[in-house]
Amino acid sequence: MQRMSKQEWRRHILAARSTVSAAEHAADAHELGVAARDLVTPGSTVCAYMPIGTEPGSPQLLELLIQAGARVLLPIARDPGPLSWAEFTATDNLIPARFGLREPDGPVFAPAEIRTAANVLVPALAVDRRGVRLGRGAGFYDRTLSLADPETRLIAVVRDTELVAELPEEAHDARMGWSLTPRGGLAALG
Repeated sequence: MQRMSKQEWRRHILAARSTVSAAEHAADAHELGVAARDLVTPGSTVCAYMPIGTEPGSPQLLELLIQAGARVLLPIARDPGPLSWAEFTATDNLIPARFGLREPDGPVFAPAEIRTAANVLVPALAVDRRGVRLGRGAGFYDRTLSLADPETRLIAVVRDTELVAELPEEAHDARMGWSLTPRGGLAALG
C-alpha cells in the first residue's frame, strides 16, 4: 500500500471530520472535557485551544479546566513566530482573530509563557503512536513547543479514529508524548 503524504492525510482527515454529526461531535467533546479535567491539579497552568469548525473539543472543555482550578492559556497567532498566549476566563472574553480563531481580549504573554504549563493540549488532525503530530501545516505549534519545559506533557487532542499507526514526519516536527481521545482518554505515545 502506498504511503500518503501529509497533504493527502490532511484531505483524508478533514473529509472524515466533515461527516461527523453534531450529536457525535458534542458527545466526543463532552468525553474530552471529562478526561481533560482529570489532567489538572488546582493552580496548574494548561495551554489549550479554542476549537474551530470540526476540531475536537469545545468551549465547555475550557470551562471544565477552570472549574478544576487550572489557569487556562489560549494561543495568539502572529506571523511568523511562535505562539503568544492570553488567559481564558470565559467565552464572553473571546474576540475574533486571524485564521478564523477566537482569542482572549486580555493581556498577551510572550511565547515563553508556555514554560509555566504542566499540560499543553495541542490541536491536531491526527497523531501516530510514535508521537508524530499532523497539524494544518503552518508550523506555529512546531515553533512553539520547542519552548516548553521538558517536563510538560504535550498532548495531541484527536478523535479516536485519528490516532493512527504511522504518519509522515519531517525533521522540524515536534513530537507529542501523549494523545487524548474521547473514548481512549489519555494515552502515552512513543
